[in-house]
Amino acid sequence: MLDVVIIADFCGSFDHRENNRFIYLAEQLAKRGHSVEIVTSDFSHGAKKQFNPIVAKYDAIKVTMLHEPTYAKNVSLRRFYSHYCWGKNVYKYLKKRKKPDVVYCAIPTLKAASVAGKYCNKNGIRFIIDVQDLWPEAYRMVFNVPVLSSAVFAPFKWIANSAYRRADEIIAVSQTYVDRAMRVNKKVKEGHSVFLGTDLETFDRNIAEKEPIKKEPDELWLAYCGTLGASYDLKIVFDAMRRLNNPALKFIVMGDGPERKTFEDCSKGLNVLFTGRLSYKEMCGILSECDIAVNPITKGAAQSIINKHADYAAACLPVISTQESKEYQSLVKDYKMGFNCNNNDSLDLSNKISLLINDANLRKKMGINSRKCAEELFNRSNTYSTVLALLGATDDSN
Repeated sequence: MLDVVIIADFCGSFDHRENNRFIYLAEQLAKRGHSVEIVTSDFSHGAKKQFNPIVAKYDAIKVTMLHEPTYAKNVSLRRFYSHYCWGKNVYKYLKKRKKPDVVYCAIPTLKAASVAGKYCNKNGIRFIIDVQDLWPEAYRMVFNVPVLSSAVFAPFKWIANSAYRRADEIIAVSQTYVDRAMRVNKKVKEGHSVFLGTDLETFDRNIAEKEPIKKEPDELWLAYCGTLGASYDLKIVFDAMRRLNNPALKFIVMGDGPERKTFEDCSKGLNVLFTGRLSYKEMCGILSECDIAVNPITKGAAQSIINKHADYAAACLPVISTQESKEYQSLVKDYKMGFNCNNNDSLDLSNKISLLINDANLRKKMGINSRKCAEELFNRSNTYSTVLALLGATDDSN
Protein backbone atom coordinates (compact mmCIF):
# COMPACT_ATOMS: atom_id res chain seq x y z
CA MET A 1 0.00 0.00 0.00
CA LEU A 2 1.11 3.53 -0.74
CA ASP A 3 1.32 6.38 1.73
CA VAL A 4 0.28 9.43 -0.31
CA VAL A 5 0.29 13.05 0.81
CA ILE A 6 -1.81 15.45 -1.27
CA ILE A 7 -0.88 19.10 -0.74
CA ALA A 8 -3.66 21.40 -1.91
CA ASP A 9 -4.42 24.81 -0.48
CA PHE A 10 -7.79 25.26 -2.22
CA CYS A 11 -9.92 22.28 -1.19
CA GLY A 12 -13.06 23.95 0.07
CA SER A 13 -14.82 23.02 3.28
CA PHE A 14 -14.95 19.19 3.00
CA ASP A 15 -18.73 19.32 3.47
CA HIS A 16 -19.58 17.25 0.35
CA ARG A 17 -21.05 20.35 -1.34
CA GLU A 18 -18.23 20.88 -3.81
CA ASN A 19 -16.67 19.07 -6.76
CA ASN A 20 -13.04 19.25 -5.79
CA ARG A 21 -10.37 17.46 -7.83
CA PHE A 22 -8.16 16.57 -4.87
CA ILE A 23 -10.91 15.24 -2.63
CA TYR A 24 -12.05 13.07 -5.55
CA LEU A 25 -8.52 11.72 -6.04
CA ALA A 26 -8.15 11.10 -2.33
CA GLU A 27 -11.38 9.10 -2.31
CA GLN A 28 -10.22 7.00 -5.26
CA LEU A 29 -6.93 6.27 -3.49
CA ALA A 30 -8.72 5.31 -0.27
CA LYS A 31 -11.07 2.99 -2.18
CA ARG A 32 -8.01 1.15 -3.46
CA GLY A 33 -6.74 0.62 0.07
CA HIS A 34 -4.00 3.25 0.08
CA SER A 35 -3.26 5.58 2.97
CA VAL A 36 -4.01 9.14 1.92
CA GLU A 37 -3.69 12.46 3.71
CA ILE A 38 -4.75 15.85 2.37
CA VAL A 39 -2.65 18.69 3.73
CA THR A 40 -4.61 21.89 3.26
CA SER A 41 -5.28 25.32 4.75
CA ASP A 42 -7.40 26.32 7.73
CA PHE A 43 -8.45 29.43 5.79
CA SER A 44 -11.46 29.53 3.49
CA HIS A 45 -10.31 31.46 0.43
CA GLY A 46 -13.89 31.87 -0.77
CA ALA A 47 -15.47 33.02 2.49
CA LYS A 48 -12.30 34.82 3.65
CA LYS A 49 -12.44 33.35 7.14
CA GLN A 50 -10.94 30.51 9.14
CA PHE A 51 -12.56 27.08 8.90
CA ASN A 52 -14.30 25.44 11.81
CA PRO A 53 -12.02 22.40 12.42
CA ILE A 54 -15.12 20.18 12.77
CA VAL A 55 -15.67 20.24 9.00
CA ALA A 56 -12.30 18.56 8.48
CA LYS A 57 -13.78 15.11 9.21
CA TYR A 58 -13.96 13.04 6.03
CA ASP A 59 -14.55 9.34 5.41
CA ALA A 60 -11.37 7.26 4.99
CA ILE A 61 -9.21 10.34 4.40
CA LYS A 62 -6.98 12.08 6.88
CA VAL A 63 -7.28 15.85 6.58
CA THR A 64 -4.65 18.09 8.11
CA MET A 65 -5.39 21.80 8.16
CA LEU A 66 -2.31 23.95 8.60
CA HIS A 67 -2.57 27.57 9.65
CA GLU A 68 -2.70 30.26 7.00
CA PRO A 69 -3.11 33.94 7.93
CA THR A 70 -6.20 35.72 6.67
CA TYR A 71 -6.40 38.17 3.79
CA ALA A 72 -9.30 40.26 2.49
CA LYS A 73 -8.52 40.82 -1.18
CA ASN A 74 -7.49 38.26 -3.80
CA VAL A 75 -4.93 40.58 -5.35
CA SER A 76 -2.95 42.02 -2.46
CA LEU A 77 0.40 41.85 -0.72
CA ARG A 78 -1.39 40.38 2.28
CA ARG A 79 -2.45 37.40 0.16
CA PHE A 80 1.11 36.75 -1.00
CA TYR A 81 2.23 36.91 2.63
CA SER A 82 -0.54 34.50 3.63
CA HIS A 83 0.51 31.92 1.04
CA TYR A 84 4.15 32.36 2.01
CA CYS A 85 3.35 31.57 5.65
CA TRP A 86 1.27 28.54 4.69
CA GLY A 87 4.13 27.24 2.56
CA LYS A 88 6.51 27.49 5.51
CA ASN A 89 4.03 25.58 7.66
CA VAL A 90 3.76 22.87 5.01
CA TYR A 91 7.53 22.43 5.07
CA LYS A 92 7.61 22.22 8.88
CA TYR A 93 4.86 19.62 8.82
CA LEU A 94 6.54 17.46 6.18
CA LYS A 95 9.79 17.43 8.14
CA LYS A 96 8.10 16.06 11.27
CA ARG A 97 5.76 13.66 9.48
CA LYS A 98 6.66 10.07 8.62
CA LYS A 99 8.14 10.09 5.13
CA PRO A 100 5.44 9.27 2.56
CA ASP A 101 5.91 7.30 -0.65
CA VAL A 102 4.52 10.06 -2.86
CA VAL A 103 3.75 13.75 -2.52
CA TYR A 104 1.11 15.02 -4.93
CA CYS A 105 1.15 18.80 -4.90
CA ALA A 106 -1.19 21.38 -6.40
CA ILE A 107 0.21 24.54 -7.99
CA PRO A 108 -0.76 27.16 -6.90
CA THR A 109 0.25 27.99 -4.28
CA LEU A 110 3.87 28.58 -5.18
CA LYS A 111 5.79 28.62 -1.89
CA ALA A 112 4.27 25.33 -0.70
CA ALA A 113 5.03 23.61 -4.00
CA SER A 114 8.59 24.86 -4.05
CA VAL A 115 9.43 23.74 -0.48
CA ALA A 116 7.59 20.44 -0.91
CA GLY A 117 9.68 19.76 -4.00
CA LYS A 118 12.84 20.61 -2.11
CA TYR A 119 11.86 18.25 0.72
CA CYS A 120 11.01 15.40 -1.67
CA ASN A 121 14.17 15.74 -3.76
CA LYS A 122 16.31 15.74 -0.61
CA ASN A 123 14.60 12.63 0.82
CA GLY A 124 14.16 10.54 -2.32
CA ILE A 125 10.36 10.88 -2.34
CA ARG A 126 8.44 10.96 -5.61
CA PHE A 127 7.15 14.48 -6.22
CA ILE A 128 4.22 14.95 -8.60
CA ILE A 129 2.84 18.39 -9.37
CA ASP A 130 -0.64 19.23 -10.61
CA VAL A 131 -0.76 22.68 -12.24
CA GLN A 132 -4.19 24.24 -11.70
CA ASP A 133 -3.39 27.80 -12.69
CA LEU A 134 -0.43 29.80 -13.94
CA TRP A 135 0.97 32.09 -11.29
CA PRO A 136 2.26 34.75 -11.56
CA GLU A 137 0.97 34.94 -15.13
CA ALA A 138 -2.66 35.18 -13.98
CA TYR A 139 -1.85 38.22 -11.84
CA ARG A 140 -0.35 40.08 -14.78
CA MET A 141 -3.87 40.60 -16.13
CA VAL A 142 -4.84 42.59 -13.02
CA PHE A 143 -1.53 44.35 -12.47
CA ASN A 144 0.04 44.82 -15.86
CA VAL A 145 2.35 47.82 -15.90
CA PRO A 146 5.19 47.58 -18.45
CA VAL A 147 8.62 46.96 -16.90
CA LEU A 148 7.26 47.39 -13.36
CA SER A 149 5.12 44.24 -13.55
CA SER A 150 8.09 42.18 -14.74
CA ALA A 151 10.15 43.38 -11.81
CA VAL A 152 7.39 42.83 -9.25
CA PHE A 153 6.57 39.31 -10.41
CA ALA A 154 10.14 38.11 -11.12
CA PRO A 155 10.54 36.53 -7.64
CA PHE A 156 7.24 34.65 -8.03
CA LYS A 157 8.27 33.40 -11.44
CA TRP A 158 11.51 32.10 -9.93
CA ILE A 159 9.60 30.24 -7.19
CA ALA A 160 7.19 28.76 -9.75
CA ASN A 161 10.08 27.59 -11.93
CA SER A 162 11.80 25.99 -8.94
CA ALA A 163 8.66 23.93 -8.24
CA TYR A 164 8.34 22.90 -11.89
CA ARG A 165 12.01 21.85 -12.05
CA ARG A 166 11.78 19.64 -8.97
CA ALA A 167 8.84 17.56 -10.22
CA ASP A 168 9.30 13.89 -11.08
CA GLU A 169 5.95 13.92 -12.93
CA ILE A 170 3.97 16.83 -14.32
CA ILE A 171 0.18 16.83 -14.52
CA ALA A 172 -1.90 19.88 -15.38
CA VAL A 173 -5.49 20.80 -16.10
CA SER A 174 -4.64 21.67 -19.71
CA GLN A 175 -1.91 21.08 -22.26
CA THR A 176 -1.16 24.80 -22.15
CA TYR A 177 -0.16 24.49 -18.50
CA VAL A 178 1.77 21.26 -19.13
CA ASP A 179 3.83 23.03 -21.77
CA ARG A 180 4.62 25.91 -19.39
CA ALA A 181 5.96 23.58 -16.70
CA MET A 182 7.85 21.39 -19.15
CA ARG A 183 9.77 24.36 -20.50
CA VAL A 184 11.87 24.49 -17.33
CA ASN A 185 11.84 20.82 -16.27
CA LYS A 186 14.66 18.74 -17.72
CA LYS A 187 13.95 15.35 -16.11
CA VAL A 188 10.31 14.63 -17.01
CA LYS A 189 10.04 13.00 -20.44
CA GLU A 190 6.30 13.54 -20.89
CA GLY A 191 3.79 15.74 -19.11
CA HIS A 192 0.11 14.81 -18.85
CA SER A 193 -2.93 16.98 -19.45
CA VAL A 194 -5.90 15.82 -17.36
CA PHE A 195 -8.84 18.20 -17.47
CA LEU A 196 -10.49 19.10 -14.16
CA GLY A 197 -13.65 17.45 -15.43
CA THR A 198 -16.43 15.95 -13.37
CA ASP A 199 -17.81 12.52 -12.55
CA LEU A 200 -20.66 12.09 -15.03
CA GLU A 201 -22.41 9.46 -12.93
CA THR A 202 -22.56 11.90 -10.00
CA PHE A 203 -23.53 14.78 -12.29
CA ASP A 204 -26.42 12.82 -13.78
CA ARG A 205 -27.57 11.61 -10.37
CA ASN A 206 -27.60 15.21 -9.13
CA ILE A 207 -29.93 16.11 -11.99
CA ALA A 208 -32.20 13.12 -11.40
CA GLU A 209 -32.54 14.07 -7.72
CA LYS A 210 -32.96 17.82 -8.22
CA GLU A 211 -35.72 19.82 -6.56
CA PRO A 212 -38.46 21.18 -8.86
CA ILE A 213 -37.32 24.36 -10.61
CA LYS A 214 -39.79 26.98 -11.79
CA LYS A 215 -39.23 28.04 -15.38
CA GLU A 216 -41.77 29.78 -17.58
CA PRO A 217 -42.57 27.86 -20.80
CA ASP A 218 -41.50 30.70 -23.08
CA GLU A 219 -38.25 31.52 -21.26
CA LEU A 220 -34.76 30.82 -22.60
CA TRP A 221 -32.06 30.65 -19.94
CA LEU A 222 -28.45 31.66 -20.39
CA ALA A 223 -26.17 30.05 -17.82
CA TYR A 224 -22.96 31.11 -16.13
CA CYS A 225 -21.45 29.23 -13.20
CA GLY A 226 -18.25 29.97 -11.32
CA THR A 227 -16.32 32.76 -9.70
CA LEU A 228 -17.50 36.34 -10.06
CA GLY A 229 -14.05 37.83 -10.44
CA ALA A 230 -11.89 40.04 -12.62
CA SER A 231 -11.14 37.23 -15.10
CA TYR A 232 -14.78 36.83 -16.07
CA ASP A 233 -16.41 39.42 -18.32
CA LEU A 234 -20.10 39.24 -17.42
CA LYS A 235 -20.47 42.88 -18.47
CA ILE A 236 -20.12 41.87 -22.11
CA VAL A 237 -23.04 39.44 -21.65
CA PHE A 238 -25.16 42.25 -20.20
CA ASP A 239 -24.27 44.43 -23.20
CA ALA A 240 -25.27 41.61 -25.56
CA MET A 241 -28.59 41.19 -23.74
CA ARG A 242 -29.32 44.89 -24.17
CA ARG A 243 -28.62 44.58 -27.89
CA LEU A 244 -30.92 41.56 -28.17
CA ASN A 245 -33.69 43.14 -26.10
CA ASN A 246 -35.44 39.77 -25.99
CA PRO A 247 -38.02 39.52 -23.14
CA ALA A 248 -37.80 35.70 -23.22
CA LEU A 249 -34.10 35.74 -22.37
CA LYS A 250 -33.09 35.25 -18.73
CA PHE A 251 -29.51 35.09 -17.47
CA ILE A 252 -28.85 32.75 -14.52
CA VAL A 253 -25.59 33.62 -12.75
CA MET A 254 -24.47 30.90 -10.33
CA GLY A 255 -21.59 31.67 -8.01
CA ASP A 256 -20.06 34.40 -5.91
CA GLY A 257 -16.90 36.45 -5.78
CA PRO A 258 -15.32 39.87 -5.31
CA GLU A 259 -16.99 41.40 -8.40
CA ARG A 260 -20.55 40.33 -7.57
CA LYS A 261 -21.72 43.80 -6.46
CA THR A 262 -20.21 45.37 -9.58
CA PHE A 263 -21.91 42.82 -11.83
CA GLU A 264 -25.24 43.26 -10.05
CA ASP A 265 -25.06 47.02 -10.56
CA CYS A 266 -24.20 46.59 -14.26
CA SER A 267 -27.13 44.22 -14.81
CA LYS A 268 -29.85 46.56 -13.53
CA GLY A 269 -32.84 46.65 -15.86
CA LEU A 270 -32.06 43.21 -17.28
CA ASN A 271 -33.62 39.84 -16.50
CA VAL A 272 -30.68 38.47 -14.51
CA LEU A 273 -30.83 36.19 -11.47
CA PHE A 274 -27.81 35.99 -9.16
CA THR A 275 -28.19 32.78 -7.16
CA GLY A 276 -25.09 33.24 -5.01
CA ARG A 277 -22.91 30.32 -4.06
CA LEU A 278 -24.60 26.94 -4.51
CA SER A 279 -23.72 23.39 -3.63
CA TYR A 280 -22.50 21.39 -6.60
CA LYS A 281 -25.71 19.37 -6.55
CA GLU A 282 -27.86 22.51 -6.66
CA MET A 283 -25.77 23.93 -9.49
CA CYS A 284 -26.17 20.75 -11.56
CA GLY A 285 -29.94 20.89 -11.17
CA ILE A 286 -30.26 24.49 -12.32
CA LEU A 287 -27.75 24.04 -15.13
CA SER A 288 -29.84 21.19 -16.52
CA GLU A 289 -32.77 23.59 -16.98
CA CYS A 290 -30.71 26.11 -18.93
CA ASP A 291 -30.61 26.39 -22.72
CA ILE A 292 -27.28 28.05 -23.54
CA ALA A 293 -24.04 28.43 -21.56
CA VAL A 294 -21.82 31.49 -21.76
CA ASN A 295 -18.07 31.41 -21.19
CA PRO A 296 -17.10 35.11 -21.06
CA ILE A 297 -13.39 35.31 -20.23
CA THR A 298 -11.63 38.67 -19.97
CA LYS A 299 -9.08 39.60 -22.62
CA GLY A 300 -5.55 38.48 -21.67
CA ALA A 301 -6.72 36.06 -18.96
CA ALA A 302 -4.43 33.09 -18.32
CA GLN A 303 -7.21 30.48 -17.97
CA SER A 304 -7.17 27.48 -20.27
CA ILE A 305 -9.46 24.50 -19.51
CA ILE A 306 -11.47 25.23 -16.35
CA ASN A 307 -14.21 23.75 -14.15
CA LYS A 308 -17.18 25.32 -15.89
CA HIS A 309 -16.21 23.81 -19.25
CA ALA A 310 -16.86 20.31 -17.92
CA ASP A 311 -20.14 21.28 -16.26
CA TYR A 312 -21.49 22.98 -19.39
CA ALA A 313 -20.59 19.96 -21.48
CA ALA A 314 -22.02 17.48 -18.98
CA ALA A 315 -25.31 19.43 -18.99
CA CYS A 316 -25.59 19.10 -22.81
CA LEU A 317 -25.41 22.86 -23.29
CA PRO A 318 -24.18 24.66 -26.41
CA VAL A 319 -21.59 27.19 -25.31
CA ILE A 320 -20.93 30.76 -26.44
CA SER A 321 -17.33 31.58 -25.59
CA THR A 322 -15.18 34.72 -25.72
CA GLN A 323 -12.13 32.91 -24.31
CA GLU A 324 -8.84 33.48 -26.12
CA SER A 325 -7.32 30.13 -25.13
CA LYS A 326 -6.55 28.27 -28.36
CA GLU A 327 -6.95 24.97 -26.52
CA TYR A 328 -10.55 25.63 -25.54
CA GLN A 329 -11.37 27.33 -28.84
CA SER A 330 -10.29 24.14 -30.60
CA LEU A 331 -12.58 22.02 -28.42
CA VAL A 332 -15.57 24.22 -29.23
CA LYS A 333 -14.75 24.14 -32.94
CA ASP A 334 -13.77 20.47 -33.27
CA TYR A 335 -16.79 19.16 -31.35
CA LYS A 336 -19.15 21.70 -32.99
CA MET A 337 -20.57 22.36 -29.54
CA GLY A 338 -21.05 26.11 -29.76
CA PHE A 339 -19.47 29.28 -31.04
CA ASN A 340 -16.22 31.11 -30.38
CA CYS A 341 -16.69 34.88 -30.37
CA ASN A 342 -14.37 37.84 -30.67
CA ASN A 343 -13.22 38.90 -27.23
CA ASN A 344 -14.78 42.11 -25.90
CA ASP A 345 -17.22 42.27 -28.82
CA SER A 346 -20.83 42.46 -27.61
CA LEU A 347 -22.18 42.60 -31.18
CA ASP A 348 -20.51 39.32 -32.13
CA LEU A 349 -21.66 37.79 -28.85
CA SER A 350 -25.25 38.92 -29.34
CA ASN A 351 -25.29 37.62 -32.92
CA LYS A 352 -24.10 34.17 -31.83
CA ILE A 353 -26.61 34.03 -28.97
CA SER A 354 -29.33 35.07 -31.42
CA LEU A 355 -28.47 32.18 -33.73
CA LEU A 356 -29.10 29.72 -30.92
CA ILE A 357 -32.19 31.49 -29.60
CA ASN A 358 -33.83 31.27 -33.01
CA ASP A 359 -32.86 27.70 -33.87
CA ALA A 360 -33.98 25.02 -31.42
CA ASN A 361 -32.62 22.25 -33.63
CA LEU A 362 -29.15 23.83 -33.65
CA ARG A 363 -29.26 24.17 -29.85
CA LYS A 364 -30.15 20.50 -29.56
CA LYS A 365 -27.48 19.35 -32.03
CA MET A 366 -24.71 21.40 -30.38
CA GLY A 367 -25.90 20.23 -26.96
CA ILE A 368 -25.55 16.59 -28.03
CA ASN A 369 -22.04 17.35 -29.30
CA SER A 370 -21.23 19.06 -26.01
CA ARG A 371 -22.24 15.97 -24.04
CA LYS A 372 -20.09 13.84 -26.35
CA CYS A 373 -17.13 16.04 -25.43
CA ALA A 374 -17.92 15.53 -21.75
CA GLU A 375 -18.04 11.76 -22.13
CA GLU A 376 -14.77 11.59 -24.07
CA LEU A 377 -12.64 14.24 -22.37
CA PHE A 378 -14.18 15.39 -19.07
CA ASN A 379 -15.42 12.23 -17.33
CA ARG A 380 -13.22 11.72 -14.27
CA SER A 381 -14.02 8.02 -13.96
CA ASN A 382 -12.04 7.59 -17.19
CA THR A 383 -9.62 10.49 -17.43
CA TYR A 384 -8.29 10.30 -13.86
CA SER A 385 -6.94 6.80 -14.50
CA THR A 386 -3.87 8.61 -15.87
CA VAL A 387 -3.29 10.29 -12.51
CA LEU A 388 -3.81 7.08 -10.54
CA ALA A 389 -1.40 5.24 -12.83
CA LEU A 390 1.29 7.89 -12.32
CA LEU A 391 0.79 7.61 -8.59
CA GLY A 392 1.21 3.84 -8.89
CA ALA A 393 -2.23 3.41 -7.35
CA THR A 394 -4.22 1.54 -9.98
CA ASP A 395 -6.62 -1.22 -8.94
CA ASP A 396 -4.10 -3.99 -9.49
CA SER A 397 -1.43 -2.29 -7.34
CA ASN A 398 -2.61 -4.23 -4.30
